[in-house]
Amino acid sequence: MVDMFPVLRVLGMLVMIFASTLLLPMGVSWWTRDGIWFVYLMSMGATVSLGAWLWWTFRVFRRELQPRHGVMLVSLVWLLLPLSAALPLMLAGHYLGRPMTFTHAFFEAVSGLTTTGSTVMSGLDALPMSVNMWRTFLQWVGGMGILILAVAVLPLLGVGGSQLFKAEAAGPVKDAKLTPRMTGTAKGLWGVYAVFSLACTAAYWAGGMSLPDAVMHMFTTVSLGGLSPYDASFGQFQSPLLEAIAVAFMLVASCNFALYFVALRKGDWRGFWRDPELRATVGTLIGGGVVVSLLLWAKGVYAPLDALRYGMFNTVSMASTTGYATVDYLAWPVFAPVLMLLLSGVATSAGSTGCGIKMVRVLILVKQARREMTRLVHPRAVQPVRLGDAVVDHRVIFSVLAFMLVYGATIIGLSMVLLLTDLDPVTAFSVVLASVNCAGPGLGSVGPASNYAVLTDFQLWICTLAMLLGRLEILSFLAILTPAFWRR
Repeated sequence: MVDMFPVLRVLGMLVMIFASTLLLPMGVSWWTRDGIWFVYLMSMGATVSLGAWLWWTFRVFRRELQPRHGVMLVSLVWLLLPLSAALPLMLAGHYLGRPMTFTHAFFEAVSGLTTTGSTVMSGLDALPMSVNMWRTFLQWVGGMGILILAVAVLPLLGVGGSQLFKAEAAGPVKDAKLTPRMTGTAKGLWGVYAVFSLACTAAYWAGGMSLPDAVMHMFTTVSLGGLSPYDASFGQFQSPLLEAIAVAFMLVASCNFALYFVALRKGDWRGFWRDPELRATVGTLIGGGVVVSLLLWAKGVYAPLDALRYGMFNTVSMASTTGYATVDYLAWPVFAPVLMLLLSGVATSAGSTGCGIKMVRVLILVKQARREMTRLVHPRAVQPVRLGDAVVDHRVIFSVLAFMLVYGATIIGLSMVLLLTDLDPVTAFSVVLASVNCAGPGLGSVGPASNYAVLTDFQLWICTLAMLLGRLEILSFLAILTPAFWRR
């Protein structure tokens, strides 16, 4: 355990950095005069105190973080930061006469930071703007990963960050550096994230949203989070223009941000469009939307233009793990919502703000399966697995196979646990799948017209665990439970 003391020192720094995010809702509360600005001040004080205590207690333990330190730190961050994020929700609920239990507040905070977009809160339209700003801002902070931001900050405090980046970065290939120093990589990715955020805010504002609505929906669009300050979600606006803007930015955020960084840095976008994962991601999202739109038109649910509008928006939203909704799509032919939920597991790229399996893993699995079928006919054929012009290392293939095994086992295992609580099979399977994929709405009793408040506390804790596992890509979290992790 002494070997983990440097992790607790860095954890204290991260907690203190996270406390600064409460300045935004506190400022909004003061500006709107909703009378609860002190809630955020109290929460900030408690968070800073906790972080300072951790840092001061373990300040003498200084050493370069090893890979297992990075895994431990990432896991602890995603357990501890939701506690801090839940505190203002509980305090605000108390002072507003809308008390929240710890279970509900922690679930809401985890849903925000993991960019899942599930909620147990209703009456969102009547909440103070500062509360909704906090809920949506959590998704923006979690979108690119709080630790990738920390990689850019901690070196200034004398803490190396490469192991944090590797533990937090999504996808099977995590060692490629876009710049000579990992700090430059993290700053570059966050720079791209900030540019898209400003562009999205401007587009929503120009499209007819008020500035606060534009900012809050930007937070949950570029992060592929999907929380909304309205009970009707994105359907509150009933605007084809705003829906088209949202679709465009959801497509942008579903692709690998490293590709944008490289293209902007070199001023050459030709390599960007040649990336096989990007083409597969965009093709799957748009293709899925077209399939659902054609189904809605063929079944007579909507006229052609309305079928394209609703089918494209809701499919891209769900498949990209955003989770916005403009209609109750559970009333559609059953094929559509099931397809949308399944696409949420595969349709986003590694290096995007989405979760799930990631498109690059799907491509590797498909190419590996094709190679094995070729070997049945030509046992001596040499056919390496390639992505574009690059040969995929065997270690990456084995890692993808291991991830898929654990991914499937996690969904089946947690679904079976929920079935033990007498939850109906459709709801049980869909809430686990939606939570592991960080997609938000499920099927059954947790569809877009409802929320997760219908679940019991125990069921919510299972969903919370599923969200954390999905955000940490399962293997990083489960590695802590293995004996090899604790051996020196």
